Amino acid sequence: MLTRRTLLTASALAAASVSAPVLAQNKLEKTKVSIAVGGKAAFYYLPLTITEQLGYFKAEGLDVEISDFAGGSRALQALIGGSADVCSGAYEHTISLQAKNQFLQSIVLQGRAPQIAVGVSTKNLPNYTSLADLKGKKIGVSAPGSSTNMVANLVLSRAGIKASDVSYVGVGVAAGALTALRSGQIDAISNTDPVMTMLEQKGDVKIISDTRTLKGTQEVFGGPMPAACLYTKQAFVQENPNTCQALANAIVHGLKWLQTAGPGDIIKTVPETYLLGDRALYLASFDKIREAIATDGLIMSEGPKTALAALTSFSPEVKSDKIDLSRTYTNAFAQRAKDRYKA
Repeated sequence: MLTRRTLLTASALAAASVSAPVLAQNKLEKTKVSIAVGGKAAFYYLPLTITEQLGYFKAEGLDVEISDFAGGSRALQALIGGSADVCSGAYEHTISLQAKNQFLQSIVLQGRAPQIAVGVSTKNLPNYTSLADLKGKKIGVSAPGSSTNMVANLVLSRAGIKASDVSYVGVGVAAGALTALRSGQIDAISNTDPVMTMLEQKGDVKIISDTRTLKGTQEVFGGPMPAACLYTKQAFVQENPNTCQALANAIVHGLKWLQTAGPGDIIKTVPETYLLGDRALYLASFDKIREAIATDGLIMSEGPKTALAALTSFSPEVKSDKIDLSRTYTNAFAQRAKDRYKA
């Protein structure tokens, strides 16, 4: 006999996503899964790295191969081109691609804030006073078309500056980004941590926009902004529901571990190269973005609306009345994983 609580839980799961397929068996439709990511060393993708390093994908019966690209837009291309099954990338790509009649769907959230900061070079622009000073300048982003590019576009658009008024340069999210800024190759930078904290602490940049905290994200976007997630083609979700559930289980397991992990735990778990030669600054960066990491893999209902509003503010091809946000994500897999791990 079903209790009222059971019925309510079932109703909540059904409401989480109308399009999420029902799981028939626990057997995985696909055990070998390729994941594309753009800049894996960034804190933006820390849940992915932790999940991989702690063996949580393997614990779910998955043989995951992760391919690292220079930026999120490159990882997206791998997914669209068919060389990757899943992409670990920015949620807003599911919206921008739907505008091109390609349907992608987020299956589990990794970040609840973009963790991207925009800073101007204190070397190239020592007398910076306003965004107008960036007209005609070179701005470093992880890769053209990536979320770092999107945030820069949004910040500039609010000052009436078009993307065509500046030059975007792909610099990655690691040592290359540090070198590009410090050597004067770029005049400003939109990037993630630990790069931005390292530049900030050394006085190389003046931060002018910051979404590394929930408060900063609210100020920049006007609402909660879903960030890194695992997303894939909607057809893949429909054809591989058990595999998608296993992926969500693994990520949520990693998110749960991160909620109680100390700085020493992080240092021991991530590859040494991620520290960029400075453990202290790496940990300072982690403290700064910690609250931006998702806690349970679920996307807040207001988040997709915030992302759509941001994209329509500077992307003419994205029309709000033409986008069906319910097709861009499902919380069904993350909800089951949350119930399993009590995250």
